[in-house]
Amino acid sequence: MAEEKNGMAKGLLIGFLAGSVIGAITALLYAPKSGKELRSDLKKKADDIATEAADYVKATREKTLDLVNQGKNRSEQLVTEAKEKAGHILDDAEKVLTGIRERTGSEAGRVKSAFRAGMDAYKNDKNQNTA
Repeated sequence: MAEEKNGMAKGLLIGFLAGSVIGAITALLYAPKSGKELRSDLKKKADDIATEAADYVKATREKTLDLVNQGKNRSEQLVTEAKEKAGHILDDAEKVLTGIRERTGSEAGRVKSAFRAGMDAYKNDKNQNTA
């Protein structure tokens, strides 16, 4: 898409310059003037066209720089937003993990207590059977 716009802008610039040159030369050649006046007018028109082309290039360069700066600003904004969202996601994940650890810790304590109770009951039963 950008290449199409660049190609179209380039084509417009070339068409503008070519049309200006051809129109100026045609007007000057059909005007009843002496050779010296004609050369002077041609030089003046060439200078005017060169100035217009330079102005057009300058304006295009400024617009391009503005677009590049806007793109940079937007990308920096997107990166900042992405970092913030990632931070929130990490915070939420940490909360979930903390909750899981707490529940797992309390469950592990109950399992250990049950296991110890079972071992104690087994030992008591074994001691009673052997006595």
